Amino acid sequence: MQVDETLEAWSATLMTSIPVGGLISRNSIVYKWKSTFRVWMLREVVAWRLVDLLQQSQVLYHGSHILGARILLRSAFETLATLIYLNKQMLRVIEGTLDFNAFGEKTSVLLLGARNNPDAPKSMNIVSVLEKCDNEYPGLMAVYADLSESAHPSYEGFMRGYSRLDHGEYETHFSNNWSERYSDGHLNRVALCMTTFDHEYNEVWPDRMTRLEKWIEENDEALESSRFAGEEKR
Repeated sequence: MQVDETLEAWSATLMTSIPVGGLISRNSIVYKWKSTFRVWMLREVVAWRLVDLLQQSQVLYHGSHILGARILLRSAFETLATLIYLNKQMLRVIEGTLDFNAFGEKTSVLLLGARNNPDAPKSMNIVSVLEKCDNEYPGLMAVYADLSESAHPSYEGFMRGYSRLDHGEYETHFSNNWSERYSDGHLNRVALCMTTFDHEYNEVWPDRMTRLEKWIEENDEALESSRFAGEEKR
C-alpha cells in the first residue's frame, strides 16, 4: 500500500455532510430513530479522525520523530476499534442478541461519551473495546499494547527510548533511540490500520447498515410499542 498517497486520496473524499432530510427520504421508518442517524455519524467521524491522525503520524515519521508517530498511530487504532465495535453491535441487533433500545444507548455513548463532563454519558473504556475487537482481528490488541508501551512512561518509554547500557564500562549513555529502534515496521502497522479500516468502512458497515435497515422495517410495530421507544425517536 502507498500510505501517503492513499491517505491523501481518502482525505479528498471524506464525507462533508449528512442531511437528516436525506436520510428520512431514504427510509422514513428507519430514520425516525436517533440511533440510526448516530450510526451514520459515527462512521464518518471515525473516518475523519483516523485520516487526520494517520496523516499527522506520517508527518512525524518522515521527520524521524518516531515516538510521536507511534503515539498517534496508537490513537488511530483506538479510533478504528470504535468502528469495528459499532459494526459488531449492529450485527448483534440483527441477530437478536442485543435489544434495539440498548443499542441506541451504546451509539449515544460512542458518539457523545466523555470523562470530563458529568452531564454527558460516560465514555467506554477503549481497552475493553479493543479486547472485543481482538476476537474479530486476532493480534490487534498485541499491536495496540506494543504501541502503548511507547506512549507510557514505562521501561520502553524510558530506558529503551533514551538510554544505552555499557556493561563493560558500567556506564549508562543517553540518546534518542526511537528512530533507530522503531522505524522498521512502522509503515507496516500504518498499512494494517488502513486496510482494516477500509474493510470495515467500505464493506462491513454498508452490509450491516442495509441489513439493520431491513430489520428495523420488519420490526417496526414491535419497536413502536416498546416501553422506551419514544425516547429514541426524533
